[in-house]
Amino acid sequence: MRIVVAMSGGVDSSVAAALLVEQGHDVIGLSMQLYDQGGDGSFGTCCTLDDLNDARRVADAIGIPHYILNFEKQFQETVVSNFVREYAAGRTPLPCAHCNSDLKFATLLDRALALDAELVATGHYARVARSAEGGFVLRRGLDADKDQSYFLATLTQDQLACASFPVGNLTKTDVRAYAHRLGLKVADKPDSQEICFVPDGDYAAFVSRQEPAVARAGAIVDGTGQTLGTHAGIHRFTVGQRKGLGISGPAPVYVLKIEAESGTVTVGPRAALERETLTASQVNWISGVAPEGWRRSSAQIRHRHTAAAGRVRGIESHRAEFVFDEPQMAITPGQAVVFYEADVVIGGGWID
Repeated sequence: MRIVVAMSGGVDSSVAAALLVEQGHDVIGLSMQLYDQGGDGSFGTCCTLDDLNDARRVADAIGIPHYILNFEKQFQETVVSNFVREYAAGRTPLPCAHCNSDLKFATLLDRALALDAELVATGHYARVARSAEGGFVLRRGLDADKDQSYFLATLTQDQLACASFPVGNLTKTDVRAYAHRLGLKVADKPDSQEICFVPDGDYAAFVSRQEPAVARAGAIVDGTGQTLGTHAGIHRFTVGQRKGLGISGPAPVYVLKIEAESGTVTVGPRAALERETLTASQVNWISGVAPEGWRRSSAQIRHRHTAAAGRVRGIESHRAEFVFDEPQMAITPGQAVVFYEADVVIGGGWID
Protein backbone atom coordinates (compact mmCIF):
# COMPACT_ATOMS: atom_id res chain seq x y z
CA MET A 1 0.00 0.00 0.00
CA ARG A 2 1.26 3.50 -0.80
CA ILE A 3 1.22 5.72 2.30
CA VAL A 4 2.24 9.35 2.67
CA VAL A 5 3.88 10.17 6.02
CA ALA A 6 3.94 13.69 7.42
CA MET A 7 7.54 14.01 8.61
CA SER A 8 8.19 16.87 11.02
CA GLY A 9 11.77 15.92 11.75
CA GLY A 10 10.92 14.65 15.23
CA VAL A 11 11.31 11.16 16.59
CA ASP A 12 7.59 10.30 16.51
CA SER A 13 6.98 10.91 12.80
CA SER A 14 10.37 9.39 11.96
CA VAL A 15 9.48 6.16 13.74
CA ALA A 16 6.00 6.21 12.17
CA ALA A 17 7.64 6.22 8.73
CA ALA A 18 10.14 3.52 9.68
CA LEU A 19 7.44 1.23 11.05
CA LEU A 20 5.47 1.48 7.81
CA VAL A 21 8.58 0.69 5.76
CA GLU A 22 9.23 -2.31 7.99
CA GLN A 23 5.67 -3.49 7.30
CA GLY A 24 6.40 -3.46 3.57
CA HIS A 25 4.44 -0.39 2.51
CA ASP A 26 5.40 2.00 -0.29
CA VAL A 27 6.16 5.06 1.85
CA ILE A 28 6.60 8.68 0.75
CA GLY A 29 7.78 11.29 3.23
CA LEU A 30 6.36 14.82 3.04
CA SER A 31 7.46 17.77 5.17
CA MET A 32 5.76 21.14 5.33
CA GLN A 33 7.61 24.45 5.18
CA LEU A 34 5.32 26.72 7.19
CA TYR A 35 7.23 29.99 7.21
CA ASP A 36 10.15 31.75 5.52
CA GLN A 37 13.27 29.88 6.62
CA GLY A 38 15.40 32.85 5.59
CA GLY A 39 13.45 35.30 7.75
CA ASP A 40 14.34 37.12 10.93
CA GLY A 41 14.79 34.02 13.05
CA SER A 42 11.73 34.80 15.16
CA PHE A 43 10.30 31.30 14.93
CA GLY A 44 11.01 28.54 17.38
CA THR A 45 12.20 24.95 17.50
CA CYS A 46 9.23 23.43 15.67
CA CYS A 47 9.17 23.15 11.85
CA THR A 48 12.53 24.90 11.42
CA LEU A 49 15.11 24.35 8.69
CA ASP A 50 16.92 21.98 11.06
CA ASP A 51 13.71 19.96 11.41
CA LEU A 52 13.32 19.74 7.64
CA ASN A 53 16.93 18.56 7.35
CA ASP A 54 16.36 15.98 10.09
CA ALA A 55 13.34 14.66 8.20
CA ARG A 56 15.38 14.40 5.00
CA ARG A 57 18.18 12.52 6.77
CA VAL A 58 15.71 10.06 8.31
CA ALA A 59 14.09 9.48 4.91
CA ASP A 60 17.54 8.73 3.43
CA ALA A 61 18.33 6.38 6.31
CA ILE A 62 15.16 4.31 5.88
CA GLY A 63 15.24 4.48 2.08
CA ILE A 64 12.15 6.46 1.14
CA PRO A 65 11.64 9.51 -1.11
CA HIS A 66 11.17 12.81 0.70
CA TYR A 67 9.64 16.06 -0.49
CA ILE A 68 9.20 19.47 1.11
CA LEU A 69 5.93 21.31 0.45
CA ASN A 70 5.58 25.07 0.84
CA PHE A 71 2.55 25.94 2.93
CA GLU A 72 3.57 29.39 4.17
CA LYS A 73 0.43 31.08 2.85
CA GLN A 74 -1.92 28.44 4.25
CA PHE A 75 -0.16 28.51 7.63
CA GLN A 76 -0.54 32.28 7.86
CA GLU A 77 -4.23 32.15 6.88
CA THR A 78 -5.29 29.09 8.88
CA VAL A 79 -3.16 29.28 12.02
CA VAL A 80 -1.43 32.63 12.59
CA SER A 81 -4.33 34.85 11.52
CA ASN A 82 -6.77 32.83 13.63
CA PHE A 83 -4.42 33.14 16.62
CA VAL A 84 -4.37 36.93 16.31
CA ARG A 85 -8.13 37.24 15.74
CA GLU A 86 -8.96 35.11 18.76
CA TYR A 87 -6.77 37.09 21.17
CA ALA A 88 -8.19 40.32 19.76
CA ALA A 89 -11.68 38.96 20.50
CA GLY A 90 -10.84 38.24 24.14
CA ARG A 91 -10.50 34.49 23.57
CA THR A 92 -7.52 32.17 24.12
CA PRO A 93 -6.71 30.25 20.93
CA LEU A 94 -5.22 26.79 20.51
CA PRO A 95 -3.10 27.06 17.35
CA CYS A 96 -1.69 23.52 17.48
CA ALA A 97 -5.18 22.05 17.05
CA HIS A 98 -5.87 24.23 14.00
CA CYS A 99 -2.45 23.36 12.60
CA ASN A 100 -2.70 19.61 13.12
CA SER A 101 -6.23 19.06 11.88
CA ASP A 102 -7.28 22.04 9.78
CA LEU A 103 -3.97 22.55 7.98
CA LYS A 104 -1.58 19.64 8.12
CA PHE A 105 -3.91 16.67 7.91
CA ALA A 106 -6.48 18.13 5.54
CA THR A 107 -3.86 19.51 3.15
CA LEU A 108 -1.67 16.43 3.17
CA LEU A 109 -4.68 14.27 2.42
CA ASP A 110 -5.21 16.21 -0.79
CA ARG A 111 -1.56 15.78 -1.73
CA ALA A 112 -1.65 12.08 -0.85
CA LEU A 113 -4.56 11.46 -3.18
CA ALA A 114 -2.67 13.23 -5.95
CA LEU A 115 0.21 10.80 -5.37
CA ASP A 116 -2.16 7.79 -5.56
CA ALA A 117 -1.61 7.07 -1.87
CA GLU A 118 -4.33 5.42 0.18
CA LEU A 119 -3.41 6.70 3.63
CA VAL A 120 -1.84 9.67 5.38
CA ALA A 121 0.24 8.73 8.42
CA THR A 122 1.45 11.04 11.18
CA GLY A 123 3.38 10.63 14.41
CA HIS A 124 0.42 11.46 16.64
CA TYR A 125 -0.25 9.36 19.72
CA ALA A 126 -3.79 8.39 18.79
CA ARG A 127 -5.53 5.37 17.29
CA VAL A 128 -8.12 4.71 14.59
CA ALA A 129 -10.44 1.72 14.77
CA ARG A 130 -13.58 0.48 13.02
CA SER A 131 -16.90 0.80 14.81
CA ALA A 132 -19.47 -1.98 15.03
CA GLU A 133 -21.52 -0.07 12.45
CA GLY A 134 -18.61 -0.03 10.00
CA GLY A 135 -17.53 3.58 10.52
CA PHE A 136 -14.31 4.89 12.00
CA VAL A 137 -13.54 5.62 15.64
CA LEU A 138 -10.83 7.91 17.03
CA ARG A 139 -9.30 6.66 20.28
CA ARG A 140 -6.73 7.97 22.72
CA GLY A 141 -3.12 6.87 22.26
CA LEU A 142 -1.92 3.98 24.39
CA ASP A 143 0.55 6.24 26.21
CA ALA A 144 -1.72 8.36 28.41
CA ASP A 145 1.06 10.89 29.07
CA LYS A 146 1.55 11.51 25.34
CA ASP A 147 -2.03 11.11 24.07
CA GLN A 148 -2.79 13.64 21.30
CA SER A 149 -6.37 12.75 20.40
CA TYR A 150 -7.39 16.11 21.94
CA PHE A 151 -5.78 17.85 18.96
CA LEU A 152 -7.50 15.63 16.37
CA ALA A 153 -11.16 15.91 17.36
CA THR A 154 -12.04 17.88 14.21
CA LEU A 155 -11.20 14.93 11.93
CA THR A 156 -14.16 13.69 9.90
CA GLN A 157 -15.15 10.18 8.89
CA ASP A 158 -13.66 10.74 5.43
CA GLN A 159 -10.37 11.89 6.95
CA LEU A 160 -10.24 9.07 9.51
CA ALA A 161 -10.83 6.58 6.70
CA CYS A 162 -7.49 7.72 5.26
CA ALA A 163 -5.62 8.20 8.56
CA SER A 164 -2.88 6.10 10.10
CA PHE A 165 -1.18 6.67 13.45
CA PRO A 166 1.59 4.05 13.59
CA VAL A 167 2.95 5.05 17.03
CA GLY A 168 -0.48 5.22 18.66
CA ASN A 169 -0.08 1.75 20.15
CA LEU A 170 3.38 2.51 21.53
CA THR A 171 4.73 4.42 24.50
CA LYS A 172 7.22 7.24 24.06
CA THR A 173 9.86 4.98 25.60
CA ASP A 174 9.11 2.33 22.95
CA VAL A 175 9.36 4.93 20.19
CA ARG A 176 12.76 6.19 21.31
CA ALA A 177 14.05 2.64 21.77
CA TYR A 178 12.96 1.76 18.22
CA ALA A 179 14.71 4.86 16.86
CA HIS A 180 17.88 3.84 18.70
CA ARG A 181 17.76 0.34 17.23
CA LEU A 182 17.61 1.87 13.75
CA GLY A 183 20.40 4.30 14.56
CA LEU A 184 18.25 7.35 13.76
CA LYS A 185 19.93 10.62 14.73
CA VAL A 186 16.62 11.96 16.10
CA ALA A 187 16.27 9.18 18.70
CA ASP A 188 16.95 11.54 21.60
CA LYS A 189 15.65 14.74 20.03
CA PRO A 190 13.58 16.69 22.60
CA ASP A 191 9.88 17.27 22.01
CA SER A 192 8.92 20.78 20.95
CA GLN A 193 7.35 22.62 23.88
CA GLU A 194 6.37 26.03 22.52
CA ILE A 195 4.20 27.50 19.79
CA CYS A 196 6.55 27.69 16.83
CA PHE A 197 5.71 31.26 15.86
CA VAL A 198 5.95 32.59 19.44
CA PRO A 199 9.18 30.96 20.68
CA ASP A 200 9.76 33.42 23.52
CA GLY A 201 6.23 32.88 24.88
CA ASP A 202 5.36 36.58 24.63
CA TYR A 203 1.97 36.15 22.94
CA ALA A 204 0.91 39.74 23.64
CA ALA A 205 3.91 41.24 21.88
CA PHE A 206 3.41 38.96 18.89
CA VAL A 207 -0.28 39.86 18.59
CA SER A 208 0.54 43.57 18.92
CA ARG A 209 3.03 43.34 16.06
CA GLN A 210 0.56 41.52 13.87
CA GLU A 211 -2.43 43.72 14.74
CA PRO A 212 -1.42 47.02 16.40
CA ALA A 213 -5.07 48.07 16.88
CA VAL A 214 -5.48 45.49 19.68
CA ALA A 215 -3.27 47.55 22.00
CA ARG A 216 -6.28 49.51 23.26
CA ALA A 217 -6.44 50.52 26.91
CA GLY A 218 -9.30 49.34 29.10
CA ALA A 219 -10.41 48.90 32.67
CA ILE A 220 -9.77 46.10 35.12
CA VAL A 221 -12.82 45.76 37.38
CA ASP A 222 -14.05 43.53 40.18
CA GLY A 223 -17.31 41.62 40.27
CA THR A 224 -19.24 44.71 41.34
CA GLY A 225 -17.90 46.79 38.48
CA GLN A 226 -15.52 48.85 40.62
CA THR A 227 -12.39 49.86 38.70
CA LEU A 228 -9.20 48.42 40.18
CA GLY A 229 -6.80 49.48 37.46
CA THR A 230 -6.21 49.78 33.72
CA HIS A 231 -4.53 47.64 31.09
CA ALA A 232 -2.93 48.08 27.66
CA GLY A 233 -5.06 45.59 25.71
CA ILE A 234 -7.28 42.56 26.28
CA HIS A 235 -4.89 40.38 24.25
CA ARG A 236 -2.65 40.39 27.33
CA PHE A 237 -5.12 38.28 29.33
CA THR A 238 -6.68 34.84 29.46
CA VAL A 239 -9.37 33.45 31.75
CA GLY A 240 -7.77 32.03 34.89
CA GLN A 241 -4.68 34.23 34.69
CA ARG A 242 -3.25 35.46 37.99
CA LYS A 243 0.17 36.93 37.22
CA GLY A 244 0.82 40.12 35.29
CA LEU A 245 -2.47 41.83 36.12
CA GLY A 246 -0.78 44.98 37.35
CA ILE A 247 -2.98 45.32 40.41
CA SER A 248 -2.48 44.49 44.07
CA GLY A 249 -4.79 43.72 46.96
CA PRO A 250 -5.20 41.79 50.19
CA ALA A 251 -5.94 38.51 48.35
CA PRO A 252 -4.96 37.02 44.97
CA VAL A 253 -7.35 37.70 42.09
CA TYR A 254 -7.79 35.95 38.75
CA VAL A 255 -9.17 36.92 35.36
CA LEU A 256 -12.84 35.86 35.28
CA LYS A 257 -14.09 37.45 32.07
CA ILE A 258 -12.78 39.39 29.07
CA GLU A 259 -15.11 41.67 27.12
CA ALA A 260 -13.71 42.59 23.72
CA GLU A 261 -16.20 45.31 22.81
CA SER A 262 -15.73 47.40 25.95
CA GLY A 263 -12.16 46.31 26.63
CA THR A 264 -13.11 45.40 30.21
CA VAL A 265 -11.31 42.68 32.13
CA THR A 266 -13.17 41.37 35.19
CA VAL A 267 -11.18 39.81 38.03
CA GLY A 268 -12.13 38.05 41.23
CA PRO A 269 -11.29 35.24 43.67
CA ARG A 270 -10.24 31.80 42.49
CA ALA A 271 -13.52 30.23 43.56
CA ALA A 272 -15.34 32.47 41.07
CA LEU A 273 -13.59 30.61 38.22
CA GLU A 274 -15.65 27.49 38.89
CA ARG A 275 -18.28 26.63 36.28
CA GLU A 276 -20.57 23.66 35.85
CA THR A 277 -21.58 24.17 32.22
CA LEU A 278 -20.12 25.22 28.90
CA THR A 279 -21.25 25.65 25.34
CA ALA A 280 -19.09 25.03 22.28
CA SER A 281 -19.36 26.01 18.63
CA GLN A 282 -18.08 24.51 15.36
CA VAL A 283 -18.55 21.09 16.92
CA ASN A 284 -17.45 18.04 14.95
CA TRP A 285 -19.12 14.76 15.90
CA ILE A 286 -16.77 11.94 14.95
CA SER A 287 -19.62 9.65 13.90
CA GLY A 288 -21.04 12.40 11.73
CA VAL A 289 -24.23 12.52 13.80
CA ALA A 290 -24.92 14.62 16.92
CA PRO A 291 -26.21 12.77 20.00
CA GLU A 292 -29.97 12.65 20.37
CA GLY A 293 -30.69 14.16 23.76
CA TRP A 294 -28.27 14.02 26.67
CA ARG A 295 -25.41 11.52 26.58
CA ARG A 296 -23.09 10.54 29.43
CA SER A 297 -19.45 11.31 28.63
CA SER A 298 -16.44 13.22 29.89
CA ALA A 299 -15.05 16.52 28.67
CA GLN A 300 -11.43 17.65 28.39
CA ILE A 301 -11.10 21.44 28.34
CA ARG A 302 -7.31 21.76 28.05
CA HIS A 303 -4.53 19.55 26.74
CA ARG A 304 -3.29 18.74 30.26
CA HIS A 305 -6.75 18.72 31.84
CA THR A 306 -8.04 15.41 33.16
CA ALA A 307 -11.34 14.75 31.39
CA ALA A 308 -14.20 15.35 33.80
CA ALA A 309 -17.47 13.42 33.87
CA GLY A 310 -20.81 14.87 32.89
CA ARG A 311 -23.30 14.85 30.04
CA VAL A 312 -23.36 16.36 26.57
CA ARG A 313 -25.97 17.14 23.98
CA GLY A 314 -25.93 18.62 20.52
CA ILE A 315 -27.77 21.90 19.99
CA GLU A 316 -28.49 23.97 16.91
CA SER A 317 -25.93 25.27 14.41
CA HIS A 318 -23.20 22.68 15.08
CA ARG A 319 -23.00 23.58 18.76
CA ALA A 320 -22.98 21.54 21.95
CA GLU A 321 -23.74 21.95 25.64
CA PHE A 322 -21.90 20.10 28.40
CA VAL A 323 -22.88 19.89 32.08
CA PHE A 324 -20.17 18.70 34.49
CA ASP A 325 -20.91 16.53 37.49
CA GLU A 326 -18.48 18.70 39.48
CA PRO A 327 -17.54 22.36 38.82
CA GLN A 328 -14.39 22.91 36.75
CA MET A 329 -11.82 25.70 37.03
CA ALA A 330 -11.11 28.28 34.31
CA ILE A 331 -13.22 27.06 31.40
CA THR A 332 -11.59 29.28 28.79
CA PRO A 333 -13.32 30.66 25.67
CA GLY A 334 -11.35 29.83 22.53
CA GLN A 335 -9.85 26.59 23.84
CA ALA A 336 -10.89 23.21 22.48
CA VAL A 337 -13.28 20.97 24.39
CA VAL A 338 -13.21 17.29 23.46
CA PHE A 339 -15.88 14.80 24.52
CA TYR A 340 -14.94 11.20 25.35
CA GLU A 341 -16.56 7.91 26.23
CA ALA A 342 -13.77 5.99 27.97
CA ASP A 343 -10.89 6.38 25.47
CA VAL A 344 -13.10 7.04 22.43
CA VAL A 345 -13.50 10.57 21.09
CA ILE A 346 -17.18 11.42 20.55
CA GLY A 347 -16.47 14.86 19.16
CA GLY A 348 -15.12 18.30 19.96
CA GLY A 349 -15.44 22.00 19.32
CA TRP A 350 -14.39 25.44 20.53
CA ILE A 351 -15.48 26.76 23.91
CA ASP A 352 -17.80 29.77 23.77
